[in-house]
Amino acid sequence: MSESRTVSVQEVAEADLPVPEKEQGAVTAGTPTWWVWLAAWPVTAVFVLSNAATPLYVVWQRDIGFSKGTLTVVFAFYIVGLLGSLLVSGVVSDRIGRKPVLLPALGLAVAACAIFATASSVAALIVARLFTGIAVGAVVSAGMAAVTDVAGPARKRLAALLASCAMVFGAGLGPLLAGVLSETAPGPTVTVFVVEAVLLATAVFAVLRMPVRRPAAPAKGAWIRVPGVPRGNGLQLVLGIAVFAPGITATSFVLSLGPSLLSGLLGTTSRIVAGAMAFVMFLTATGVQFAVQKLRRRTILMAGAVSTTLAMVTLIAAVHASAVPVLVASALLAGAGQGMGQLGGLSLLNSAVPPRRLAEANAALNVGGYVPAGILPVSAGYLSDSVGLTDGATVFGIVLMVLAIAGGLIVSASRGRLPENT
Repeated sequence: MSESRTVSVQEVAEADLPVPEKEQGAVTAGTPTWWVWLAAWPVTAVFVLSNAATPLYVVWQRDIGFSKGTLTVVFAFYIVGLLGSLLVSGVVSDRIGRKPVLLPALGLAVAACAIFATASSVAALIVARLFTGIAVGAVVSAGMAAVTDVAGPARKRLAALLASCAMVFGAGLGPLLAGVLSETAPGPTVTVFVVEAVLLATAVFAVLRMPVRRPAAPAKGAWIRVPGVPRGNGLQLVLGIAVFAPGITATSFVLSLGPSLLSGLLGTTSRIVAGAMAFVMFLTATGVQFAVQKLRRRTILMAGAVSTTLAMVTLIAAVHASAVPVLVASALLAGAGQGMGQLGGLSLLNSAVPPRRLAEANAALNVGGYVPAGILPVSAGYLSDSVGLTDGATVFGIVLMVLAIAGGLIVSASRGRLPENT
């Protein structure tokens, strides 16, 4: 695994890049496929933490006392940490390597576990969510790029699939673990974070052993900046954001206000039910990516836009009819929308962006997705405090439906502007 791969003159000519830039961060062509899977584990481990708090908010609300608006603010600090991290982590990863970014991020995630487990105030929850967001920002840029580096040029589609699925599977596993452990084990807000700390420790070991090299020819420019893509790759980024942003905003709404909706519709505060709904949402996001992986990327994006649109239609129907099965259907459609938008966006970037800018490109995709995912659910939370959860969810659904339809139209309008293999 440590031997250098010989690069042919033809490959260099086709890439139109110097050898050091083309090979930057990559590993040997003979790296076993199991390493590609293992490289995705740190992404999963951190995303388990990202949503582990979701079913526990009802416990903290009872013990600490805060409104739905405050709840969405706690959630928003996760977005603040994530966006701040994305301004730095992608660029730094492309310049000094994946491991120097991932290891501190994993350490910060462990610190977040300790704060969550001992939280007794809103301020503590905010700090824990902030640390979690910073760690997530690092893994969606450096971690996902590391998966592509380990996979190598011949397995870019596999890399995009595994990196994307690692994210959504971890995001779904977290609330399920939290819901089950908080109902069945001692310490409802403690046990899950002890378990998560152990998972993060295994991720640290995987990063330490990961076969990736330091960049040979890092890109120039400011260290802290709004992440972007190389000239000529802007369309790929725009198409990815157009579908991924509404999709992840829909799932963020379910994560932040889903337990409150279930409480209103079912009259239950069961953490297992709330965690299970989040889990099946992200399990759908995982499964749909395997199902559509061989389709053209534009087709995947179009399907993602349609799925998110339908998710909002069913969300509005669910809150007006007080129908739990329809609410679950909305969550499943939202998961599918995020999954396909994420896979389509990552695949487009993997296919076009050189390794020396890939972490920054991944960061740019996630900035575009998480900005509305932070703003709209918070707005819906405060609106729900003022006009009621039904009307607040309805307004949110209409706004996001418009954005999802617009995303689909943008993808449709791109026909003929991208190479046929995209």
